[in-house]
Amino acid sequence: MKGRELNKLATRSLFSWWNYLIFFLVTSYVVGCSFLLFFAGMDISEAEVRQNALRTFGNVVFLSMLFCLLDGIRRKYTVELPVKRILEATRRITQGDFKARIQTIHGPDSRNEFDIIIENFNRMAKELSGIETLRADFIANISHELKTPLAVIQNYSTLLQAPALPEAKRIEYAKTLTSASRQLSDLITNILKLNKLENQEIFPEVQEYYLGEQLSECLLGFENIWEEKELEIDTELEEDIVIEADAELLTLVWNNLFSNALKFTEPHGKITVRLTGEEDWVVVKVSDTGCGMSPEVGKHIFDKFYQGDTSHTTQGNGLGLALVKRVIDIVDGEIRVESEAGKGSTFLVKLRRTGDETN
Repeated sequence: MKGRELNKLATRSLFSWWNYLIFFLVTSYVVGCSFLLFFAGMDISEAEVRQNALRTFGNVVFLSMLFCLLDGIRRKYTVELPVKRILEATRRITQGDFKARIQTIHGPDSRNEFDIIIENFNRMAKELSGIETLRADFIANISHELKTPLAVIQNYSTLLQAPALPEAKRIEYAKTLTSASRQLSDLITNILKLNKLENQEIFPEVQEYYLGEQLSECLLGFENIWEEKELEIDTELEEDIVIEADAELLTLVWNNLFSNALKFTEPHGKITVRLTGEEDWVVVKVSDTGCGMSPEVGKHIFDKFYQGDTSHTTQGNGLGLALVKRVIDIVDGEIRVESEAGKGSTFLVKLRRTGDETN
């Protein structure tokens, strides 16, 4: 109903009394001035003037009507039709049809303001369509991710209630419950962090610090994992590289990259961490000898909840690299992945360099 009312308001008659009055006044003024200038030096009797006055008035009325109709036709095709197209498309958008698009009126060489508005509208509709798709995917994925640990907790809680359950099984089930609850907690924490990052609710606290020391501390936090899997850790960290950034946010980046590398590397594999300084940038490379990924997987690896290797889905929730990408964007850095299926992956992070200090 509202859409019809808007279209009705946008539709005007070819003939408007208000426009006719304006054209009549303008035409009368122009004709009157022209007659005064033209006949100023001529000797014309009052009778002749009176005789032609009615005819002149009729001509003014006719010309005003003609101009009003021509202006109505011009407005119909140059203003009203584009406005009706835009209103119809906006009505469809408000009803949830994000596929609504408007065809431009003119070609690329003769665009006017309406064409620019239409192009911007189509761009906005495309962005909204993408956001809606992401929202739907997000809800579907988060529902699945929440159900998995909840199902584990429910099932193993039921098993623990068995009176004759052996002590060894009881301990095993309790560990499984702890692992599932930790997975659920990590998922909720990551969702909250990602939400804050995407809504600019986290403001970076910038400070200068040695990046090599931070990388070493983060890597040592996973010592028990690499020792358990008997992985070879190869580090080459250039000394005295100082950056100016939010240390807490970048800790999130390194922890996720290291966790990913350890998760996808089979026992007795190798993890390599490199830190080098370029002219204006600091480059961190984290490489592994894990399963790698195909180019198609690499295109989506920073998308929320995307997991290229489904065999490791129980070890993560697909939010880690989305968090990494958002943090890197906030600190105005760059990140990319180089990978080949079966040969491992390398994540390359570039951060702006603030200077070097020597002890």
